[in-house]
Amino acid sequence: MRGVYLPGGRRVDLREVPDPEPGPGQVVVGVRASTICGSDLRAIYREHLGEGPEAYRDVIGGHEPCGQVVAVGPDVARVRPGDRVVVHHISGCGQCDECRRGYQISCTSPRRAAYGWQRDGGHADLLLAEERDLLVLPDALTFLDGACVACGFATAYEALCRVALAGGEQVLVTGLGPVGLAVGMLASAMGSPWVVGTDPSPERRALARDLGAVDAAVESDDGVDGDLDDLLGDGAEVTVDCSGVGAAQLTALRHTRRHGRCALVGEGATLTVDVSEVLIHRQLTVHGSWVAPTWRMAELLERLVRWDLHPERVVTDRFALADAARAYEVADAGARGKVAITAE
Repeated sequence: MRGVYLPGGRRVDLREVPDPEPGPGQVVVGVRASTICGSDLRAIYREHLGEGPEAYRDVIGGHEPCGQVVAVGPDVARVRPGDRVVVHHISGCGQCDECRRGYQISCTSPRRAAYGWQRDGGHADLLLAEERDLLVLPDALTFLDGACVACGFATAYEALCRVALAGGEQVLVTGLGPVGLAVGMLASAMGSPWVVGTDPSPERRALARDLGAVDAAVESDDGVDGDLDDLLGDGAEVTVDCSGVGAAQLTALRHTRRHGRCALVGEGATLTVDVSEVLIHRQLTVHGSWVAPTWRMAELLERLVRWDLHPERVVTDRFALADAARAYEVADAGARGKVAITAE
């Protein structure tokens, strides 16, 4: 089979490798869709920055896979060939408190391995997965829907659940990349009547408006505070930063209404904030939100069907596996929505 490796320096290496064979409790998935995440770009594609959970071990890339089971190993009981599945992209030890709660992302065992980071991921024809990492994809959702849920939409949903978004509350999203688009679309589905977004890219602001992910989008420049005052008044009850940029994180905090809640999702930034003025005196609740537990991802898959919401709407570009290098170039430019690698 073919698999995509990311040696750094904005290079993509497509190699021929042996087909995987499932062992006890393992499943071989025929990959039908595998999308590109901003963390792949930040910590692997451009240069290998990651340490610990983000360390790249020269494996097949891609941590947002969705496909169909083609073979199962011994002791597999829940899935069978032909099942459509989403792969939860962190495979934890299964025994620690974090894993038992479904938060494999926070597993600290040396056995923890993320698909596309420390074990082979979804940018391939076939993927070897642990049965416990698979969630059944509802018939009403497409493979691309499932790939978008595997990380991006689940991360967005977890953040909105962390801040306990209630119907009727305003939402501000800073950063309108794929995760920001997901936050906006989900916030509307969960009852927000007014979603405002910020981003420096005119293309991404236009896409967010065209998709209906936001009701208004403004440029994150020196005038953003005045624009947001006009649109949000005293601020939004809920804010979510998806940019991973310190200035945008501060914008989110400054435009959170008193007693409001802010979720920080975007990674890679350093934030400088006047704690008394911005946080304490305005009595804000701030959440760091990192991916989603398996049970929350399963809940989201069910609710997407109920809401008739298809995450694949955020996908603007699709490429065959043979064109993975071009797919990464488009994603790295930062002007489009989600970029996907799909089966030919």
